[in-house]
Amino acid sequence: MKQILIVEDQADIRELIRMTLEMGGFEVHEAADGDAALLMIDRMTPDLMLLDVMMPGTIDGLGVCRRVKASARHRRTKVVMLSARDQPGDRQAGRQAGADEYLTKPFSPRQLLQVVERAI
Repeated sequence: MKQILIVEDQADIRELIRMTLEMGGFEVHEAADGDAALLMIDRMTPDLMLLDVMMPGTIDGLGVCRRVKASARHRRTKVVMLSARDQPGDRQAGRQAGADEYLTKPFSPRQLLQVVERAI
């Protein structure tokens, strides 16, 4: 079973994503910010991370993505950035950080599953 780590500061969005992914047959783990995500990936190696771009704490989603992709242990982990920001510069920043996909909020459960399946 593929493991997915959701990194999203809004609990209601995190819950909707978790429910969608569990119905899709994925094992789901959650973190509320970038700092918690980095601690979690020290204990696990997710197949995919769904990573909010803007989060509270000392590190945002782009920073987490850069650290994941720079790590020999985690560089194969697929990263899908989640953001309400959809300007070309925002998408480019995600690519430059190493993101494999970029999904704009709001998105439907179907869109989420399509992007996850494509990334994995």
